[in-house]
Amino acid sequence: MPTLPVHAESVPLSGVRQVMDAAWQLPDSIGLHVGEPSFATPEHVLAAASSALSARETRYSPNGGIPQLRAAIAEKLLRHNGLTVPMNRIAVTAGGMQALHLAMSAMLHTGDEVLIPDPGWPNFEMAATLVQATPVHYPLRAEHGFLPEVAELEARITPRTRAILINSPSNPIGSVLTENLAEKLCRFADEHDLWVISDECYDQLTFDVPHVSLGRFDTAHRVFGCFSFSKTYAMTGLRVGYLAAPDDTTAATLTKLQETVVSCVNTPAQFAALAALTGPQDIVETMRLAYRDRRDAAVEFLDRHGVGYLRPQGAFYLWIDVRDRCGGDVRSWTMDRLRRHGVAVGPGDAFGPSGQGWVRVSLATETEALLEGLRRLVA
Repeated sequence: MPTLPVHAESVPLSGVRQVMDAAWQLPDSIGLHVGEPSFATPEHVLAAASSALSARETRYSPNGGIPQLRAAIAEKLLRHNGLTVPMNRIAVTAGGMQALHLAMSAMLHTGDEVLIPDPGWPNFEMAATLVQATPVHYPLRAEHGFLPEVAELEARITPRTRAILINSPSNPIGSVLTENLAEKLCRFADEHDLWVISDECYDQLTFDVPHVSLGRFDTAHRVFGCFSFSKTYAMTGLRVGYLAAPDDTTAATLTKLQETVVSCVNTPAQFAALAALTGPQDIVETMRLAYRDRRDAAVEFLDRHGVGYLRPQGAFYLWIDVRDRCGGDVRSWTMDRLRRHGVAVGPGDAFGPSGQGWVRVSLATETEALLEGLRRLVA
């Protein structure tokens, strides 16, 4: 019988998904392992999807998305991100994950190298491998606030390097780029003629600092901005994201590629996303402040118990140091915590080799459950 191609078989399993599968078998466990907002999807968003269904908006839409949504996204990018992106350069995608895959599909040749953060979301490596590119980790070090360092990037450049992926606010770290660093990273990409994928899916969830979009410093039309409705509006299951292309030519390629992947995003879900952008925005601030309060409660708990961590400035994750507890095998330790103590967290090595000895805790969980889960984790 025929064999599966090497690039498909070699896509790594998500360590977070493995924990999720195990946690589903323990229904009484506390789940601090997944970025699933505890808030309900806003009623006006649900009503828009329902109205679209009632109006029989169930046919194909343009590959790039319905015009009303693309126009609303363009307005949001200008207002919130300081980016001038014409609607024809916006591709509506099936969540942020598909935006990431679409960008990589458009820019990477077989065997090209793409620089990805370590620690970083495991799907970065998975997506690069699926398009037959080679992911190359660049370290985010604690002594530098888990932010990219140009010197570390320079050390990993080879003739095969074609792209760099930047994630801010970071999953799993919660670090946020400064304006100065964002501009330096763009100039680094210019110097080495690299495409840039800027994962900004948590762009509206920062706490102590403003969000900075890399596209603001893109003078050479090389930055692809990836965004999502999932976290900002508690719409994870509706699967709507978007990709902002750097110029008209790349935008045309993206919408052409959409035909081969999803044809178009679920049409009623697009109307829901339109309502999310154009309707009341108070839910976004409510969630942001709740995540900030949960962060503060969590770090106060960890301080009392002498547990190290990185204080996140954005997203809704807490990166916790358990090196003195896990015995050098954080994956086994987290599974033991789940089986014996009923708390699920993301093992740090699922986010790259540098994550060994750390765990990711989601602040998207209600405060009471969050604190009880932390108690079980460090007991």
